[in-house]
Amino acid sequence: MNLHNPFTDLPAATALPVPASGEAVGTPAQQAFRAAVEQVESLRQRLREVRAEQADARRRYWQQVGPAAEAVVQARQALFAPLEEGLLLSYFSRLEHRQLQEVILGNARALQDRFGEDAADILRKYGPRRRVEDEDEPDSATSPPTPQPNSTLPPHEQAAAQARNRRKSKAEKAQLAAEQQAQAEQQALLANTKSLYRQLARTHHPDLERDPAIQQQKTALMQRITEAYEANDLYTLLQLLSEAAPADQADDTVLARYTQALHRQQTELKQELQALKFGENGFSGSSGKKREQELRQIKRHLRAEAEYLEHILRLVQEPEGLREVLRELASAGHDTV
Repeated sequence: MNLHNPFTDLPAATALPVPASGEAVGTPAQQAFRAAVEQVESLRQRLREVRAEQADARRRYWQQVGPAAEAVVQARQALFAPLEEGLLLSYFSRLEHRQLQEVILGNARALQDRFGEDAADILRKYGPRRRVEDEDEPDSATSPPTPQPNSTLPPHEQAAAQARNRRKSKAEKAQLAAEQQAQAEQQALLANTKSLYRQLARTHHPDLERDPAIQQQKTALMQRITEAYEANDLYTLLQLLSEAAPADQADDTVLARYTQALHRQQTELKQELQALKFGENGFSGSSGKKREQELRQIKRHLRAEAEYLEHILRLVQEPEGLREVLRELASAGHDTV
């Protein structure tokens, strides 16, 4: 009787199948293109994750801070009426009238810049004419259009972003115009979906295949190609091209052009990722207990600010109290509350 001996009956190590070395498939242009597509997809996925993380952080942030911020906004808005009435009184000197205007302007800028409230009317009414024209009425012949804020942000954050955009200097606007032009050139390069569609159709059209099984596979693939083309989804077409790109030299030239465009897209995605993490509206600076401590501190400051503004509001109801507030601000070296 023959018994199985696991020590003697196993095949020798040299007899075991050896996996083939991971040789790169395709021409160098195809390999570079596939690598570029994978890197772009990785960055796009990371952007989706960061946006989701920040959306959740922003939601929690405004759930906790929103009520305290709204109290400050209401307190600042209530100051306008008595301050503007003070400008109509002969009780105050010309110097005090100018100081009152600075207080009104500072209050309006705080509402607009910190809380995203629309204070353009106040700024236009009391601000220096040249400054308001520079901020709100740029020369359309030399300045690029004001970029629109992210529509996913809360309304107050969108308004604050618009206010920051209006205050950009001419040099910043010129730089923005150059960046927009470069982006437009890239989009023009990547927007040629028709040539890419034709290239894929020549390779994968089922009518060019005689094998029924392969023809069925190509029919499903051609449907994906057509759907992506009709939706003007260039990225899906590029991914399909990376899966089975032809190897002739002319197509390598096309792939090299797309690869270059994808490299530029990688740079833009990295910049967008950095802006999301560390920009003005970024919410990735801290997390956990540290974030909770920051939120508690912000709420304490906002509550203290609201109490202070309510105290100021009570004082400015009468001319004597308003004059006292102006003197205290001047002695402290402050232009506004």
